[in-house]
Amino acid sequence: MMSRFSRQVILPGFGPKAQQKLQETKILVIGAGGLGCPALLYLAAAGIGKIGIMDGDTVSESNLNRQVLFGEAEVGINKAEAATHHLRAKYSDIKIECIPEFISPTNAINIVSRYDLVVDGSDNFSTRYLVNDACTILRKPLIFAAIYQNEGQVAIFNAYDGAVNYRDLYPEPPNEHEIPNCSETGVLGVLPGIIGAMQASEAIKYLTGYGKALVDQMLYFNLLSLETYTIDLAKNETATAMMPINERELAEMNYDIFCQNELGISWNAALKAVESNPENILIDVREPHEIPKLSQHRHINIPFSENLVLTDEIKKASGIFLFCQSGIRSQKMANFMKQQLSGKQIYSIFGGIDSPEAPLSRIKH
Repeated sequence: MMSRFSRQVILPGFGPKAQQKLQETKILVIGAGGLGCPALLYLAAAGIGKIGIMDGDTVSESNLNRQVLFGEAEVGINKAEAATHHLRAKYSDIKIECIPEFISPTNAINIVSRYDLVVDGSDNFSTRYLVNDACTILRKPLIFAAIYQNEGQVAIFNAYDGAVNYRDLYPEPPNEHEIPNCSETGVLGVLPGIIGAMQASEAIKYLTGYGKALVDQMLYFNLLSLETYTIDLAKNETATAMMPINERELAEMNYDIFCQNELGISWNAALKAVESNPENILIDVREPHEIPKLSQHRHINIPFSENLVLTDEIKKASGIFLFCQSGIRSQKMANFMKQQLSGKQIYSIFGGIDSPEAPLSRIKH
């Protein structure tokens, strides 16, 4: 008797073992939007054993040209709930977990840890960095995609221990306002449909070993010209060193501030970056009389009140990490230095010396 998976099981090189692997796999899809909808359709159709659908947003009429799981009847309904209802009605042989909330630093580890692989269908930088960091900490493979006007990107991150992740490609996020989303620039619905289907196909290939998956590679697709090309991706150790390394550090990250280009970073991430790379420098922008002082970390002092002199040490630095008493002056200095040193990774440490995260045990009063 033919099953609904017969056509893929008889495919040369695929077979029943690959199908069994899909049925044993749990996949989390974050974002049931333009990318998530087609990815969900094809993952469910392929027979993924359990699919989690996570989205805190509701369906709007402007979504309907590309978010193909929804119609006019779903306007105003939570996207995760609407997608769950649709897929449960289609297939009784897979499990669907509905998670009608946005991913956050406080819930990411708990939710991502329940799945074997994550498909990121988000449309903003703060969520992409958060999802990437959670997957990296938990060693979960991540199927990434993004679209902009007529172009799309697809990649597989965290495919193995030490593999390339999103931060290696984009160590510093652009301002959210520098790259508008589709609500501001427009998009033909077929583009996220194509890219979301590619995410599903890459997930299936990666899980089953069928064909060559985009591990440590990025595929670029142009809808207008139908041109595609791939590039190889490489590790960026400086960027990786600034990632949170465990659940506590991830929970303390403010991804909204980080991705609003306010150049902020935590004490833990800054000290880790400085200790791991001698070309990174730590700079105290307070006045010489201000206390307490850092005593056990290599740093230099450049008072905010004085004219900035770009020394050779500063010009050659890979990353620059600034702190003051509360984080206000260091933020201003970071913005100023960013203008003088285009392309440099420059950060202000959240809260400065007054922050609860400041290494007070290492400070002499």
